[in-house]
This record gives sequence, structure tokens and C-alpha cells, in this order.
Amino acid sequence: MTEMTSYLGWTLDYANPPGAPAFLGPDSVHWRIYKNPIALAVGGVAAVLLEFADARIRSGVWDHSTYKVDPIGRSKRTGVAAMVGVYGPQAAARRVIQGVTNMHARVNGETPKGEAYKALDPELLDWVSATAAYGFLNAYDRFVAKVSEADQARFWREGAPVAKLYGVQHSPTSNADFMAMMDKLAPRFEPHPIVGEFLGIIQSGQAAPGAPKALHRALARASVSLLPPLVRDRLQLGREYDLTLFDKLALRAAGAVAERTPDLESPPCQASVRLGLPATFLYQSRATQARMLAKAGLPKADAEMAVA
Repeated sequence: MTEMTSYLGWTLDYANPPGAPAFLGPDSVHWRIYKNPIALAVGGVAAVLLEFADARIRSGVWDHSTYKVDPIGRSKRTGVAAMVGVYGPQAAARRVIQGVTNMHARVNGETPKGEAYKALDPELLDWVSATAAYGFLNAYDRFVAKVSEADQARFWREGAPVAKLYGVQHSPTSNADFMAMMDKLAPRFEPHPIVGEFLGIIQSGQAAPGAPKALHRALARASVSLLPPLVRDRLQLGREYDLTLFDKLALRAAGAVAERTPDLESPPCQASVRLGLPATFLYQSRATQARMLAKAGLPKADAEMAVA
């Protein structure tokens, strides 16, 4: 039985049609990182915090989305959009991305200080895309498994073609490039009660019910720990958000379990099946993965497909 996910009324089937390529290949660093829910959870919250530092994005999200009243639904929809861009058939990914763009086209307004904003502003699109990449990559590197410098560089390069489909004009090519983008926007960064309210939602467990409360608190603190010092200082996130030894151990243990425990109905496993690979492909050693790719007739390192 394959898992089919709904997004804005559309049914997404990651296992079909057989052989349909994704925009990123099974040998990509994205496929490796996005399969781990701990990296996605920690990195996703860190990305939102980085975005909320800018009043234009903070106002756009808080005033035009359902996050404050439906954090679970909003988080799931965001997660689906991220997953389909990495694992979904290209046709499905294009449809979802177009749906996201159509929604963003209606998002505009003014910040509390009267500055006009619109979600499709290229500067804001670039920053939102960059924060997601920074968050996921660094969360995986810190709480799941170290990512080599070569693979970090490949990760940044891989994401650029899909980002362009969202209207992104400049994608960072490294952590250093991301920091340069951040420094350019830094004069805009400011604290706001919404940041604390958002972290309160995360710590309460509303966004991911079922997990122990201590793990939700650890998730919030781990996300804050990924912020560059400049951003944490501007957001005035104090010592109460310092990462504890328990937080580190709990998240690394959870990340390790997730890294070796495939969910056969998940997008990563179903996408592997679609391409003629075993559902557990991503949970094998690199050497075994190379043999599986060769057996399936898939070229190794096919992760950087051009987006036509």
C-alpha cells in the first residue's frame, strides 16, 4: 500500500508513476537529509526564526497564514511542499510549487511600522529559501550526522534549480554566502512578541503532538542554537533558550533512531520505489547505495538536474 498525501485538495502519490524522476536524484545530499524528521523539525523552526527577524516576513506569515490558529495544519502543509520538491515526481512538484506561488501572490500588506510588503518580493523569496536550506543542513550536521565540506557545497548547489521555480533569484552557494546575505538584511532585524509566541507554540507541542513535552522544549532550544549570534542577539533570545546537555543527548538519540528506521510509507521510501530502488535505499551504506543505483540503471551523482 502506498501513501498518498493531499495538498490543497490535490493527491500526491510519491510511488507513482513508476520511473518518473524528481528534480533531485536519489544520490543527492537533499535526499539524505530530508529523510530525517529530527533534522527537518529543528531546521524548520530555525528557518522560521530567521525569517521572523524581518518584519516584512513576520507580518506576512502571522497576518496571512493559519499558523497561530492551526499550527499543526500549517506545519504539515509546509512540510508537504518541501518534501514534494525533493522526492515528488516533477509534474507533482511543479503543481504544488505553482499552488504555493499563487497563494503568495495574494499576500501583501504593511508591517506595524507602516512598511509595505508583498510575499513575492524577490528579496524576501531569496531569504525564505536560504533560511530553509541553512536550517535543514545545519540541523542535520549538528544533531544527526556530520556533513562533509564537499557535501555541504553540493547541498547548496543542488537546491538552486528548484528554488528558481519559486521565483528565487539568488541562492547561496555556501554557509559563507548565506552569512553575507544575512549581513545585508541585518539592519532590518528586530525583536517582536510574535517570536516568543511562535516559540511558545513549539514548546507546547501544538505543532507536533504526541512527542514528549521535554522533547518539544529541546526542539525549541536546539533551533535557537542554530541561529547565528547576530540574529539571536537581535531577537533577544536569552539564556532561557540555551541548549542543555539533556537537549543535545535527547535530540541526537532521536536523530540517530530516525536515521536508521525507515518508514516504508514515507515520501523518501516511496520515491525510492518509484525509481526502481528498494524502499530502504536511503538507509543503506554509501557503498550499498552505489550498487543499488547501478543495478537500477540510475547514474550516480545525478542530483543536480537542470530544471527546464
